[in-house]
Amino acid sequence: MTKRFYHYAHRRRTMQEFVLDRLRRRPAKPFDGEFELHPFDLCVGRGESIALIGTNGSGKSTVLRLMAGIYPPTDGVVVHRGRVAAVIELGTTFQPELTGDENVELYAAALGLTRQQIAGRRETIFEFSGVADFRDVPLKYYSSGMRSRLAFAIASHAEPDILLLDEVLAVGDHTFRSRCHQRLREFTAGKGTMVVVTHDLDAARELCCHGVWLERGRVHRTGPIGEVIDAYEASAA
Repeated sequence: MTKRFYHYAHRRRTMQEFVLDRLRRRPAKPFDGEFELHPFDLCVGRGESIALIGTNGSGKSTVLRLMAGIYPPTDGVVVHRGRVAAVIELGTTFQPELTGDENVELYAAALGLTRQQIAGRRETIFEFSGVADFRDVPLKYYSSGMRSRLAFAIASHAEPDILLLDEVLAVGDHTFRSRCHQRLREFTAGKGTMVVVTHDLDAARELCCHGVWLERGRVHRTGPIGEVIDAYEASAA
């Protein structure tokens, strides 16, 4: 798959010009050297855990957003076999005026859980996240850490077939991170498929079996996670 981004900053256009350009199929002006995810193929099997690593702006989050269906590919296709839960930006489905309890129901429903499943997992989610004492408090009064812990707890207890995580391995304090890592190990041990974007290379070594190193929108190296991280760290030395 390929992803190219476009902009219209070179000249402000009227709505009439915009519609006429679209009808005439005039292409948008691409970013001048900003970013393009070049042809990219990745097949992740059942029970596999993949870490996408690289510097900021290398295309890691773009790949994950393509997998999640947030971005449509410019060329190529993305095929899922199973239910996907994507934690791209923790808590983006949350509504600040609703309580923590109401947001659990909303977010879990968005991830595909039925009312019965939500009711059966609600207490476990709050216990895992550590915000049970604030379940009746509107989310706008939660700290960012509390929102992040709750979002991760919901996504990880949704029991998807495929879990996509973007920079969520460093959520919370050491105790909560240890709990997260254990939860993810249980997920992959149960044949769940996981793709992770992270700068936490120690966590990537611990939780993932395979690595993909991206640089400027291109795949620089793939292979066993230890080998890919060793090469990445050596390049930065």
